[in-house]
Amino acid sequence: MRRAWLRPHAALVGLLMLTMVGLPVAAVAKARSVLVLYAFGRLLPANIEFDRAFREAISTTGLPPVSVFDEFLDQPRFANETNARVLARYLRDKYASQPPDIVVVAASEALLFLLQHRTELFPRVPVVHAAVSRSVLDSLASLPADVVGVPIEYDFSGTIEQALRWHPQARRLLIVTGSSTSDRRFEARLRAEAPRFRSRAAVEFLAGLPTDVLLQRLAELPRDSVVFTTGYFEDGDGREFTPRSSAEAMARVASAPIYGPFDTFIGTGVVGGRVPSFADMGRQSAEIVSALLAGVEPGALRLPPVMPNALAVDWRQVRRWRIDENMIPVAARVHFRDPTLLEEHGGIVLAATSVLLLQALLIGWLVFERRRRRLAEQATQKQRFELAHASRLAVVGELSASIAHQINQPLGAILANAEAAELMLESGGDCRDELQRILSDIRQDDLRAGEVIRHLRSLLEKHECERHLFALDAAARDVASLLQAEARRRRIGLEVRLPNTPAWVLGDRVQIQQVMINLILNAMDAVAEATASRRAVVFTLDSDAGSATVTVRDHGHGIPPQDQPRIFDSFFSTKEKGMGLGLAIARSIVETHAGRIWLDPIVGEGAAFCVELPLAVVAEEARAGSP
Repeated sequence: MRRAWLRPHAALVGLLMLTMVGLPVAAVAKARSVLVLYAFGRLLPANIEFDRAFREAISTTGLPPVSVFDEFLDQPRFANETNARVLARYLRDKYASQPPDIVVVAASEALLFLLQHRTELFPRVPVVHAAVSRSVLDSLASLPADVVGVPIEYDFSGTIEQALRWHPQARRLLIVTGSSTSDRRFEARLRAEAPRFRSRAAVEFLAGLPTDVLLQRLAELPRDSVVFTTGYFEDGDGREFTPRSSAEAMARVASAPIYGPFDTFIGTGVVGGRVPSFADMGRQSAEIVSALLAGVEPGALRLPPVMPNALAVDWRQVRRWRIDENMIPVAARVHFRDPTLLEEHGGIVLAATSVLLLQALLIGWLVFERRRRRLAEQATQKQRFELAHASRLAVVGELSASIAHQINQPLGAILANAEAAELMLESGGDCRDELQRILSDIRQDDLRAGEVIRHLRSLLEKHECERHLFALDAAARDVASLLQAEARRRRIGLEVRLPNTPAWVLGDRVQIQQVMINLILNAMDAVAEATASRRAVVFTLDSDAGSATVTVRDHGHGIPPQDQPRIFDSFFSTKEKGMGLGLAIARSIVETHAGRIWLDPIVGEGAAFCVELPLAVVAEEARAGSP
């Protein structure tokens, strides 16, 4: 019974094992592989660029993963037939159990090798050729139907033509090649194309020279020379190079610009040339391989006739050899050119430029407005001076009677004293002392009349605001002296209370006196119709540590409360025939002197106007502390 139970379970386990064994077999059957056969060595820069681009492209096709194998013929180092047979046997044995699905041959030598040994290596495997020159393909009788690819054509003549165009002063064209079989093949083609340039420059070949001799020749070239080189694999001494390393050695010492037909030369010191891209060849080959793996027949592929050549230049060499930048086509591939600020940060530059432009417009507008405001202020200031002068003229006109009286008094005294002196002289006798007293009186009366005229002249004189240090108490005494006669004429008492210590103020003496005269005359007008006991005006000056205050107080009818807020406005007056400019001008003058003026109403007893001005020491400190 135990054996009967084990039989079905054993059969189930056996079936499961067979299934598990079959899974990897199916997976292996579905795996795809590609062999890339390179003509030259593993470290050749062209091979490195091709391999990188090919692998990147093949991994993004969307097909199942593809294994890529590399093999290298190491030509021209091992270019003889014996090595070719040995390598063919090696490849046959290596891939006998796992043949590739597709073979990619890179360069003409690899294609020729594979076509020669295809029957024993990969007889039914499709072949994709890359970096094979069209001249090599044309030399073959025919290609099998399953051998496809896009040929290349190195543009030697186009590169030389570009070099001569960029260096119109060139009179010598030197062409440098090596001594390997590949180098000699390039030399043969260049010798066939060279005659077309002999009418423009003397052509000289430096072929198969030892590297030391070649570098010495290049270092001694005259400035009117241009060099074209394909690089070389082998020099005249049999030393091995890569075309890139040989071109770099030449560019390092050459005294003339060097051009070449391979994009791998860019960055070695070579100016540039019309070159195909080995990376583009790798991507193109990956596209063909992907199509074949996807089941497309080789004959159904639509391929371009040739890989394109494009102008590539090293910007550092353009600057070094002073090539006209305007002659470089827009479509050229420019390497090692630092992007301009606009190219690298175009958006930021555009935004910053817009901001700066707007800022400049704003600043311009502000400057214009500031200038217009300054002109307006200057015009206003000029009008203020004109109004102040007109106001002084009006005051002088109003005071003309009292001024005439003040002048007539000393003049009359002078006349009386002169007549008395004349009589004394006519009577004879010794009157020396009396005459001396009379002359002293005449002198005093003359000085008194001159002082009145001086005050009058200062009021009438038209001048700009001039700031000087003056004693405010002395200016107030002059005002009081000038207005005493007017007060007596109006039968008004003018009480003057001035300190004995000077109060120094920085400002325009005439304008400050104008303010005091205006306030005193207003006060006299206010008490003109008052009773005899109230017809009085008090004029005082007080000072403390920082300022001096002038107060003019009257006992007139006062100012109605509703009019007090507008009392300093222009063209507002409580007088029937007033123009409303006196107090407005007074406020403007006081504020110009960093002071303030205000009304101190006295209920039922008239009004008091106060003017506060900073003393000179405080004004100087404020000016020193201002920015």
